This record gives sequence, C-alpha cells and structure tokens, in this order.
Amino acid sequence: MTVTFRAVVLGTPDPPALADFYRALLGWAEMDREPHWVRLRDPESERSGLSFQYEPDHVPPVWPQRPGVQQMQAHLDLLVDDLDAEAARAAALGATVEEHQPQDDVRVMRDPHGHLFCLFLPGA
Repeated sequence: MTVTFRAVVLGTPDPPALADFYRALLGWAEMDREPHWVRLRDPESERSGLSFQYEPDHVPPVWPQRPGVQQMQAHLDLLVDDLDAEAARAAALGATVEEHQPQDDVRVMRDPHGHLFCLFLPGA
C-alpha cells in the first residue's frame, strides 16, 4: 500500500471567499470549486495543495494559546523573501497581523476567517 499526502484542508463558513484570499496570496491555481469545497494547487507542482471545506460553526483559535479557549490545531508556514512587503501585501488582501510576535524574523498573521499563518524568512 502507498500513502501520499494530498492537501491541508481548512474549515471555513465560506470556502470560496477564503480560497480567493489564498489564491491571491500564494498565486496558486484553482482546481475545483463548489459551494462547500474549493481546492488550490501550486501551478508549478503536481504535489500537495490547499483545500477549503464548509464548516458553518468554525471558531478561530486564540493566539497566543491559553487554557480554556479554542486551541490552534495547525497553522501554515509561508516562506517569503521580504517579510515587511509580504506582510503588507497579505494585509491588503484581508489578513491581519497578530499583536503577539514570537520572533523578529516571523510575522504571525490571521487570514480573513481567523486561521493563523506565519510568514518567515529563510533560515528562520
């Protein structure tokens, strides 16, 4: 038997809208779009992608984590070559920069539906 990693799936109350954000941020191509499911993939690669699944009761995690509230289960790490420029571009697309930043060469951000992602420089 062979197991192959296919995608990370983010739950969201509006899969098409969140997919549009990540498509613009990553420059990825849309592979499938339905009202409750959207799949993106890097046009330069046949490998894994990012998908968005309808979850009407999605609750964004709290950052930094603390007991008794919605915990972060996963986040996306996105390599960039210019941290300030890419953080500004992500914000212009609808992301927000988190107040708590654990280190200088990383930007913890939230997508428009509250999922956490980190922009980081090579070597970080």
